[in-house]
Amino acid sequence: MKKIGMGLIGPGFIAPHHIDAVRRLGYVDVIAIAGSNSTAAEKKASLFNVKRSYGDYRDLIADPEISVIHNTTPSYLHFPVCMAVIEAGKHIISDKPLAITAVEGARLRDAAAAAGVVNAVTFNYRGNPLVQQARLMVQRNDIGNVFFVHGVYLQDWLADANVYSWRLDPTKGGPSSALSDIGSHWCDLAEHISGTRIVSVLADLTTVVKTRYSTAGSTEAFSKDRSGDRIPVEVAGEDLASVLVRFDNGAKGCLTVGQVLAGHKNGLKIEVNGRSASLAWSQEQQNELWIGRHDQPNSVMDKDPNLMLAGAVRYAHLPGGHQEGWADAFRNVIADCYEWVRSGTKSDLVCTFADAHRLCCVIEAMLRSADAGGVWQDVDFGNAQNEAFAPITSRLEAEVQR
Repeated sequence: MKKIGMGLIGPGFIAPHHIDAVRRLGYVDVIAIAGSNSTAAEKKASLFNVKRSYGDYRDLIADPEISVIHNTTPSYLHFPVCMAVIEAGKHIISDKPLAITAVEGARLRDAAAAAGVVNAVTFNYRGNPLVQQARLMVQRNDIGNVFFVHGVYLQDWLADANVYSWRLDPTKGGPSSALSDIGSHWCDLAEHISGTRIVSVLADLTTVVKTRYSTAGSTEAFSKDRSGDRIPVEVAGEDLASVLVRFDNGAKGCLTVGQVLAGHKNGLKIEVNGRSASLAWSQEQQNELWIGRHDQPNSVMDKDPNLMLAGAVRYAHLPGGHQEGWADAFRNVIADCYEWVRSGTKSDLVCTFADAHRLCCVIEAMLRSADAGGVWQDVDFGNAQNEAFAPITSRLEAEVQR
């Protein structure tokens, strides 16, 4: 079988995990990497053992050996890069968010559908086998009608004021910080597991660390580099948020997101409450699914293919007691994306551009709610964006053109 040729644009923090995932499939050849310039791209290609590198992403897109392209650039480049890939008629797998505005997200959604290309956004927590177990249990009505969904996503990598990343620059990361970066993961899981859709929100956003100290260049997420002279930078994006949500089936929910909370490394937790039982899953204990009941003892289901539902078993690759982790869940998402490329059949695990556009709309509704002083806002799927986005969008367009 001829291998599928893959190229990656934007070799930052998440890039090696994309490369590792496709190499584990066995039928994908990593052809090339494109970076911000030829020198940087060549260095990363050597580091990742990739044979070809480009200093311009358009040259990578034009490479005839490449049919699938992974976009792992900073958020502000998601739109132009993804659109260029789609216009070239090639399949596109993008890191989240799909775009920094819902308007851009809608354009990508429509362009991908019109071109008939595989389009996916890597909301990787879907790939955990026990997330799929929970989703199927809800789907089978094992817990009754869902009426409450709640949880948190807590980190501390921004607790130090000396940490500054492009994600905090609104011209590169967009108008939302923590909600777009990690809150979107929780929202995606909430909808994916519960089978319902968020339709209105009430948000309270805070910037705890208002002044940060940066070196001349923006660092990658989770970078430990604190060297060099520090330059004060005023930050406006939220690093702490609390949000109430309402779902289309009448269920209610709440979410707390923060990236300045000491001691919390990657604390993604979600609980789905039904009338007859509850399900809870934590990313930091991802091989366990808590099942709560009022009329019999609670239990913890370990990840064990012999005990899981058929639709979830295919995502568990090791016997019970053998722990599977973040990279394995990521590999599951990538595997289903490439199965779509090979067979033309999309699994429910894949987050399409249409799904990811919905999440852009949800985040924008949260920003509108906070801007309005903390009032309920309906999620606007007509793609109307916050007026505050206009100057950011114009600056982005000018920067991309340069």
